[in-house]
Amino acid sequence: MSNAVDVLLDILDLEPLERNLFRGRTPLTGRSRVFGGQVVAQALVAACRTVEARQLHSLHAYFLLPGDPSIPIIYDVDRIRDGRSFTTRRVVAIQKGEAIFAMSASFHAEETGYVHQMPMPDVPRPDELPDADEMRRTILPSLPAEVRAYFESDRPIELKPVELSRYRKGEPLPPKFHVWLRASHRLPDNPALHQCVLAYASDMTLLDASLIAHGRTVFERTIQAASLDHALWLHRPFRVDEWLLYAQDSPSAHGALGFARGLIFNLRGELVASVAQEGLIRRRDDLA
Repeated sequence: MSNAVDVLLDILDLEPLERNLFRGRTPLTGRSRVFGGQVVAQALVAACRTVEARQLHSLHAYFLLPGDPSIPIIYDVDRIRDGRSFTTRRVVAIQKGEAIFAMSASFHAEETGYVHQMPMPDVPRPDELPDADEMRRTILPSLPAEVRAYFESDRPIELKPVELSRYRKGEPLPPKFHVWLRASHRLPDNPALHQCVLAYASDMTLLDASLIAHGRTVFERTIQAASLDHALWLHRPFRVDEWLLYAQDSPSAHGALGFARGLIFNLRGELVASVAQEGLIRRRDDLA
């Protein structure tokens, strides 16, 4: 297992403090603030620790303050309701006595019912796209330094963007972005862990989709970007260590806010999750 995956599993193994209190830490990567997907995933781990025999079906979260990576994060779980079919939890992440993040999560007892879904987009399969070595040799050298550094870094989530050329062209394009993703190594057979890792991964590229229509990216120093909220719905069982297609689009951007959605499919074309997010995409022309 790669070091990056080991680190991710380690930070998701929260320290229990009291019945509903957990402590999480952040790996020292030099970032000035905690990655939003990490906070979502750790909050979900805390919620899952208080629920038995039910699977997450949705979460809705707000990022309130930037997280400080140099100090632990305390997760306070409120056991709002344990019903016959649904269980509801609220989790608040705290640093320095202040809430930096709040999340509501709903868990559902398994039932049968009607079934339908949107079709998976017709895009190249992951085995038809360049692997990591080929990307490093033939594609990444032509991309901006900030983009190149991101895709060359050791991450727990392997990414294969279909439209990687958008970073090279720097021109307005239709606001759609398709990324194949998976954990870079096999994970334990724990459905809740796979859900938490997907929650982590779902924040990795979504906000950037809201800048495609403007020929910009979150990697540019003249763009102040930050996730403001995050919603995730889980529809079907999945493994996040198998390839998943993250089909993203951005219906709207206005007033320095960008809105983006994502549908996540497995290799069989089954829709396993949906995501929505609004974030800050503020132009900083003073830094040009």
